[in-house]
Amino acid sequence: MPRFFILMICLCWSCQDVSVPKPKAYLSLDYPKANYQNIEPQLPFTFDKNKLSTVETISKNKKKLGLNLNYPSLNATVYLTYNTLNNNLKNYISESQSITQKHAKIAREVSERAFKNEQTNVYGKLFDLKGPVASQIQFFVSDKKKHFLSGALYFRARPNYDSIFPAVDYIKNDIIRFMESLQWKN
Repeated sequence: MPRFFILMICLCWSCQDVSVPKPKAYLSLDYPKANYQNIEPQLPFTFDKNKLSTVETISKNKKKLGLNLNYPSLNATVYLTYNTLNNNLKNYISESQSITQKHAKIAREVSERAFKNEQTNVYGKLFDLKGPVASQIQFFVSDKKKHFLSGALYFRARPNYDSIFPAVDYIKNDIIRFMESLQWKN
């Protein structure tokens, strides 16, 4: 009989809730539908920008050098740098690709997309870098004669790609729209 009581006590204490690990899941983020407006900065081009972003002109010695498209709600900025070509297109393309290659060494995957719009005379490439890199999107556009514009997306946060992927994807669509809508001023 004492064995029976010992067995019953052991069974009662062993009947505890068993913890079951939860499956991994990612936070579902919903961003507002992109609403675009065409802007004409004090630089030799126009483009469509998402109304979610704000524009900041970058100048040095009273010379306009580029723009920052700030996304305050996403803690991100697309840095745009403008240069006038003087028969040095290859140098600018090489420099742009060199910067991308520095990030590509850390990336898990790099995809490249060529862009060509003969009607607006805009040609370029977009580089999509996946992984824990500082800049997930790099791109450049040019008319191959006079204008060269390069851009890069940066977040003001640690580059945990899985966490920022939805924001990267959202801004990538804005960058593609930027490239498609870009027009050079004469």
